[in-house]
Amino acid sequence: MDLALLRTFVTVHRAGSFTRAAALLGLSQPAVTSQIRTLERQLGRPLFLRQARGVTPTTIGDELAHKAAPHLDALVEITETGLDEESSSRTLHLAGPPEFTAERALPVLTELTGDDGRRLTLRTSFGTAEETLEGLAAGHHDLVISTARPRGTLLTATALCDEEHVLVAAPHWAEQLGATSFPCKDMPSLENVPVVEVHESLPFVSRYWASVFDCRPTASGAVIVPDLRAVLACAVAGAGLAVLPRYLCAAALERGDIVALHDPAVPPLRTYFLVVRTGTLAMPHIARAHDWLLHAAADWC
Repeated sequence: MDLALLRTFVTVHRAGSFTRAAALLGLSQPAVTSQIRTLERQLGRPLFLRQARGVTPTTIGDELAHKAAPHLDALVEITETGLDEESSSRTLHLAGPPEFTAERALPVLTELTGDDGRRLTLRTSFGTAEETLEGLAAGHHDLVISTARPRGTLLTATALCDEEHVLVAAPHWAEQLGATSFPCKDMPSLENVPVVEVHESLPFVSRYWASVFDCRPTASGAVIVPDLRAVLACAVAGAGLAVLPRYLCAAALERGDIVALHDPAVPPLRTYFLVVRTGTLAMPHIARAHDWLLHAAADWC
C-alpha cells in the first residue's frame, strides 16, 4: 500500500476535513479527495462519510487510523531526527496570548536559540485561543499556548500550568473601601469602583465574581485595553480595580504599587495548555521546545 495515501488518510482523519488536510499537506483539495478515493477503492470499503461540513470516519476508517497512525508517526520521527542532526537551525513557529507568551514562554525558549549546533530559530505570533488553535490546525504554527483545550484528534494538548487570578487596585481604593473581604451581599460597596479590563464583556472580572462571590459584577468597564500589561499599568495609576494573573502583578504587589482587595480561600485559576498537531512531537525541534516549557513550568506554580 502506498505510504503517501496512508499519510493523506491519517491527516484527513485527524483534521476532519479534506480542506484542512490539504492545507496541512500542502496539496490541493481535489488531490486529497482523489487520494482518499484511491485508497477506498484499494480497500473496497468507504473510509469517510461526506457531510456538509467536513467528514466523519466510518468504523473501518477509525480502525485503519488506529493501526496506521503510530507507524506513520514513527517514520516521521526517524526522518525528522535525521534532518535535525544535519541542520544547524530549525524554525519553531509559536503562538499564544501576548502577555503569557512574552512574560513566561519566550524568556525560556530563547535559551534554545544559542549557537550550540542545534540552534532553534523562533517565529512568534499572538492571538486569542480560538485564533491560535485555528492557525495551528491550518499548519501556520508548530506549537500553541492556549487557555482552551481543543476537541477532536487533530490537536493534542498537554496541561502546562495554572494561573492564579488576583483582585487588585491602587492603595487609595482599598483605603476608601475600608475592607479587604467582600462577600456577595457586600458587593454594592464595589459598585462605585471603576473597572479596568481587556474587553467590554469583562472576562477576568466576571470569572472572578462567579468563582469567588457566586454572582455577576454590576459595574461596567471604565478603561478597556486589550493587553493585561496595560491593565496593570492603569491599575497602578489608580484607574480602578482589575483582576490580574498573580505572575504578572506579583512585583507590583510586593512594591505596594497595588494591593490585593480580597484573599479567597480558593483563588480562581485558569489552566494553560501546550498544543501541537497530533504526531508532530516526533519532530525534535518541536519536542525540545515542548519539553523545555513543561520543565520550566514546574517553577511557575
